[in-house]
Amino acid sequence: MTTKRSVLVTGATGQQGGAVARALLSSGHGVKALTRRPDSDAARQLSSAGAEIVAGDLGDSASIVNAAKGVDTMFLMGNSYEAGIAEETRQGILAADAAKAAGVGHLIYSSVADADKKTGIPHFESKYLVEQHVAGLGIPYTISAPVAFMENIVAPWSVGALSQGTHAFAMPAKRVLQLVALADIGAFVAALVERRERVFGKRFDFAGDELSGEDQAKILSRAIGRLISYQEIPIAAARQQSEDTALMFEWFDRVGYDVDIAALHKDFQEVHWLSFADWAREFDWRTLERAYSAA
Repeated sequence: MTTKRSVLVTGATGQQGGAVARALLSSGHGVKALTRRPDSDAARQLSSAGAEIVAGDLGDSASIVNAAKGVDTMFLMGNSYEAGIAEETRQGILAADAAKAAGVGHLIYSSVADADKKTGIPHFESKYLVEQHVAGLGIPYTISAPVAFMENIVAPWSVGALSQGTHAFAMPAKRVLQLVALADIGAFVAALVERRERVFGKRFDFAGDELSGEDQAKILSRAIGRLISYQEIPIAAARQQSEDTALMFEWFDRVGYDVDIAALHKDFQEVHWLSFADWAREFDWRTLERAYSAA
């Protein structure tokens, strides 16, 4: 029988943290959901699902120490898009120190796949700096490192084009990219929580599927019920928006994620592991209707 854990989840009202909180709750674990906005709709939904909502900020060490008291596990993640790259690193180190000060027995830090391989991508490097700090703290830890999210297909920056029939991405149509569903990120972290001592000191890159943009568009066409065409966004256009993002897309094309998906899925059979086709079939595509009407 799996030991039920008490877990502090940071970023709990965001996409990834929310997925982790929901997966833990569905597995019967206790969840303290840390958020800067305890009165938000997302916080209220987590509370209704059984989470204890705790107000706190990764930039405030005292609030982290206070929230972490009495839990045996902590899931820590930052957000460079919100905080900025340097601030994400600062907050991550501060929060990891707070986890140690609070006596947390297992710290799970959410990084990104291949952050430990000198990619030169600023928001990969910022997470790796936190990883290194976590590894040197002398407390039990595990690094959870997902690849790109399947949900990026319907992110605010891409859903508008998709609602018009175009899957636009800054990579060649036939270049394969590894992807993972948010639900599987949640389930994978829940597996790390439950495996506990067996994953101490380990780093896990993980993915659910790998396929080209062209093949993604074919699957989306079937799932949505109308033709979706793939369009390669020029790197120069991506660079106008963000140098960091452009460097990532160049790395995707030149190197790319390299998770051994078959071995991973064999090792973590308790995770459902959605393929991209599974995810597309299950997604509520009414999102596109709302995006189209708002355009």
